[in-house]
Amino acid sequence: MKISFHGANKDVTGSCHLIECAGKKVLIDCGLFQGGHDLSDENTEDFGFDPAEIDYLLLTHAHLDHCGRIPLLVKRGFRGEIITSAASKDLARLVLLDSAHLQEADARAQLRKQQRHSQKRVTQDEPLYTLYDATRSFDFFGRVAHYNKAIKVAPGITATFYDAGHILGSASIYLELKEGRKTCWIVFSGDIGSKGRKILRDPVIPPPADIVVMETTYGDRLHRSLDASVKEFYQAINDTFEHGGNVIIPTFALERAQEILWYLREGVEKGKLPAAMHVFLDSPMAISATEIFRDHPECYDEEAAKLLKQKRDPFQLNNLHITHDAADSMAINRITSGAVILAGAGMCNGGRVRHHLKHHLWRRNASVIFVGFAARGTLARQIIDGAKSVRLFGEEIDVNANVYTINGFSAHADRAELLAWQKKITPTHTVLVHGEEDVMQSFASQLKNTEIHIPQKNQRFSLPDFKILD
Repeated sequence: MKISFHGANKDVTGSCHLIECAGKKVLIDCGLFQGGHDLSDENTEDFGFDPAEIDYLLLTHAHLDHCGRIPLLVKRGFRGEIITSAASKDLARLVLLDSAHLQEADARAQLRKQQRHSQKRVTQDEPLYTLYDATRSFDFFGRVAHYNKAIKVAPGITATFYDAGHILGSASIYLELKEGRKTCWIVFSGDIGSKGRKILRDPVIPPPADIVVMETTYGDRLHRSLDASVKEFYQAINDTFEHGGNVIIPTFALERAQEILWYLREGVEKGKLPAAMHVFLDSPMAISATEIFRDHPECYDEEAAKLLKQKRDPFQLNNLHITHDAADSMAINRITSGAVILAGAGMCNGGRVRHHLKHHLWRRNASVIFVGFAARGTLARQIIDGAKSVRLFGEEIDVNANVYTINGFSAHADRAELLAWQKKITPTHTVLVHGEEDVMQSFASQLKNTEIHIPQKNQRFSLPDFKILD
């Protein structure tokens, strides 16, 4: 038995881990690297294994940094079975189609750029994958995993998916591995959610295991309380309106957009936000994701499920405008005050939010509210870190708007929650992935009674003793 790591090593994106057991090769996630150009280049490199030799892919959830290289995996030879939850299957289709569209658009943009700067004939760089590749990858989604019910993946390999409380359909995966006389129990955390959310249930902690492979996104900090975060959120909106400006919220399409819609609706109903406020959901992906949320009430917490039973839509409020077309999106920028604009992408590395930032960042009466994680190298991180100006569409735009970072809305567990999660599993070995290196080191210093590993990319270990192979 072996385990190897092929992404999210001392980095927050590109999750991809490989188990070899009983003659089978099982991949846990196959995510896209996101951030600066170096990470983008990393997506085109070899996986560190032969995709044609992978028998199964177990998908923890549908965020791009966990599923985004699946079409590339298929393009390079994968013919195995993808197993995930029903909600993750639906969301992954949406995410991968959107990603493929962006890959093709980026390739065309690069071609136009080369043509402008070269007198010679240039050829278009091949996109990482195409809409055809993404659509083809859907053929390999097979069995659907149900929470708390074991699936015999193959002889000697049993998987149980536990609700991770991160986004709709997200899971931590508990594997029982048997090969000859060896047995090993290993947990892959996926991304672990925070407790007390309005829509999704709290994370379920898997049973004890020999080895835990866990995310550390916020392993060095505590989140502000949710109640305090909601209060700050409402105050930021009201202050902006009093100064005659608009609010821009760079929004992740999955879970965050729906949660923000929930709090905006609740704020109006409780009189904490103005009833005349106009809200624009300006993200085709978030619009579609919200429909998928409506189709999977089995994932909801009690409060959200109760609203549905009362025939109330938890994501609907007066003066909510759903913006499908690009022309309608551009028209929003003619509104100079009294609007809340939710637009993708959450890290501002693409999508319609960049146009809204171009029209609002320089305005002193506007506000930008960040409600999610921003990886190093992204435009969101530059703004959060205090950049005086940023480059958008070839122009240098001054950052004069009020910038708020409210991490209490995070879909990720904080340090205390991660530590409590790990402690209850009582692993002999704890493997830290999906986090920045300094954050991992900080989190590692808090762990007790476990052997800690922070693997390099493509590094392999034997199981269950976790000895380095290369």
